Amino acid sequence: MIITGLIVGLVLGFVFQRGRFCVTGAFRDLTLTGNTRWFSALIVLIAVHSIGLFLLNSFGVITLEATPFPWLASIVGGLIFGFAMVYAGGCATGTYYRAGEGLVGSWFALIFYALFSAIMKLGPLAGFTEGIRGITLDNGSLQASTGISPWVFVAIISALAIWVTVYHARKLKMPMATLPPRKTGLAHLLTEKRWNPFVTAVVIGIIATIAWPLSAATGRNSGLGITTPSAHLVGYLSTGDTELIDWGVMLVIGILVGSLIAAKASGEFRLRVPDQATIVKSVIGGVGMGVGAAIAGGCTVGNAMVSTAQFEYQGWVSMVFMIAGAGIAAKVSIKPKKSQAAAPAAESRTV
Repeated sequence: MIITGLIVGLVLGFVFQRGRFCVTGAFRDLTLTGNTRWFSALIVLIAVHSIGLFLLNSFGVITLEATPFPWLASIVGGLIFGFAMVYAGGCATGTYYRAGEGLVGSWFALIFYALFSAIMKLGPLAGFTEGIRGITLDNGSLQASTGISPWVFVAIISALAIWVTVYHARKLKMPMATLPPRKTGLAHLLTEKRWNPFVTAVVIGIIATIAWPLSAATGRNSGLGITTPSAHLVGYLSTGDTELIDWGVMLVIGILVGSLIAAKASGEFRLRVPDQATIVKSVIGGVGMGVGAAIAGGCTVGNAMVSTAQFEYQGWVSMVFMIAGAGIAAKVSIKPKKSQAAAPAAESRTV
């Protein structure tokens, strides 16, 4: 049954690559430019996912379990992960699909992300991770702490998703000039045409919902996840322990292969070797993502897409601090470069 994880991963990797869906850009844009388009698409994804999850829970298809709120880990881990993903050049899923496109920098980020998530979750630092995540508050979700039906929060997030979709649809400018299509029909739509971020978000939300019962059927009562499966994959490769190979591991393998297929089909696959400085940043970013995601209990998928859809405080608090971390990293690593580039131009105008 775990083969369904591979199938879901193949489809998800294809969608991530073709839709260019990476949360790093969404969080970074909020700070650098104030552009909310990609963050709004994430809200749509969360809304679609929350509707699907609570429908499945209501019909008894899955069981959404109540968990405490690891408040300190969510803050610390979210901040570290948010900062690191800017240096890595992408969030967990962005790193996976860019690795599938042939970006060698993303290969380094992915390797060190998986390695350090394993160190933090299975290795010598597992005790620290368990310790900081053991500092909790009871009633870890909005519905648990307020006693209000989760469907009230589903309605609120759905209304917000509709509003931001309409808002951005009204702001949409004239379509960009593009080259004449070389393909027709479904091939053009899947491998050539630029995908709308809101449509992509809906598709990912549906896939994320389908993932739950398929994963639960294998005894893994969870949906999409990147960090723990990546850690388990490293654990298996280093120990040969076949018990670590589960639905989630098959999922991340599928994401990598699916993104490769999408990149090949769209003509976007190309080996790109970055300079030494970029490789160093990718390594640092990968290390930070592995550490941060393990502490926070998830990356931009496990927290910002899945935990938020369940209205868990962990997901929403982690996401807020991921945004803060990404904003700090963007100001440190991006804005100074722009200022340095602008300085010679200003000097030339004063001569």
